[in-house]
Amino acid sequence: MTGSTIDHLVATIVFLSATLLFLSLFNQTIQTAVLYQRHRYLATKCSDLLDNMLLSPGIPSDWGTNSNKNLTGFGLQDPIANQDPTFAAYKLSPFSLMRLLSSAGDRVYYGPTGKWYSNVSWGFGGGYFLLQEGDCINYSLASKLLGVNGTYGFQLTVKPTVTVTIVEDTRVTSHLRLNITVEGLGGPLNGANIEYLIFWTDSAGFYKNITKTDALGFVYLDFNGTNGLPNITKVSLNQTAYTFIAKANLGGLYGIGYLSREIVTKAGNIIPFIESYENGIILLAHKWGKNDPGNQSQGALHYEATFYMLSESFIPVRTSITNSTGHVNYGQGWPYRTVQLPPEARSSPGFLVVVYKFGNEYGMVVMPWGIGTIGLSVIFGDDPSGKEWVATDIRQVLIGNIAYQAKLALWSLGGFQVVG
Repeated sequence: MTGSTIDHLVATIVFLSATLLFLSLFNQTIQTAVLYQRHRYLATKCSDLLDNMLLSPGIPSDWGTNSNKNLTGFGLQDPIANQDPTFAAYKLSPFSLMRLLSSAGDRVYYGPTGKWYSNVSWGFGGGYFLLQEGDCINYSLASKLLGVNGTYGFQLTVKPTVTVTIVEDTRVTSHLRLNITVEGLGGPLNGANIEYLIFWTDSAGFYKNITKTDALGFVYLDFNGTNGLPNITKVSLNQTAYTFIAKANLGGLYGIGYLSREIVTKAGNIIPFIESYENGIILLAHKWGKNDPGNQSQGALHYEATFYMLSESFIPVRTSITNSTGHVNYGQGWPYRTVQLPPEARSSPGFLVVVYKFGNEYGMVVMPWGIGTIGLSVIFGDDPSGKEWVATDIRQVLIGNIAYQAKLALWSLGGFQVVG
């Protein structure tokens, strides 16, 4: 009798244990199924949200070129492409993108104005894009206008599909040689046609020519007096500043890159800050780099600023600007000078080229006006690092006729996971 009772107890315990194990496994299965559905919904939401951004110009549609208008609908599409039902509808406004507050670079505080600037300065090469934060659209506003505030977090990355890299070849000791490398998403672009422009300190104009990449997507240009190019020796290079812009094309796929010869003279250098987007006001700020304000006894730094409107045909048009020449001297009460773009230039993609000189030292910096003119990338939104589950989607888009890739990362702010 006792043995039979024990057998029943053991059987009951085994049955209850099996039942609990089954319920636990069943619960995990249900949670996994629910989690799968949530991830699937998040992926669909990501795709829809990306299209909402790229296939609408926003409200008002010209907010990219009019910073004094209140934004009530967020969208990045070029207003001209808004009614085009073809792939050209994935054509973005170079000016709306320009106003997005960067999440890639640090903010820059400029003491003489007491203001913060969005920093989208992109690596080496003498390029700067510093837009006053008051003219920027921030992540919080965009989230509210998109209807995801408090529910989803996102990060939008817009970067060139074709990368054009330009560097000075330091192995050549007799003259200036520029190496150009053209790469797509899958690797080097063999036989890509390259149109290029070069602006010199000793020339009021520019030089334009074409070349082609080899099987490795590479080509070099020797500035040694041959093939119509000027002879720039390494000895005279410290007296010659330049900006070089190259536009690559292969099968209708366009990419663009640049290089400016930025140096810090004994009296420092110049960095452009966009003080007023609406009025096209740009500050040419006198800087001494890390030692700012530096040695104030060195003297004035002289500059010449030129703005070029750049059409899709890659023909720059020089445009007059106010205070195009002058000097800055931090120690003598001139920490910056103000230049202003004319109204017709403010709504046209282009770039500002600033030459500065101290003694026999020359430098040059370039600042784009509108994303796409020299291959600028944009990162906008929150950081997806460390998030539990992030959905992504990608679209191929155009800015002007330059190929870009728009990638959206989206995640839930609520958070969910399988509980064992």
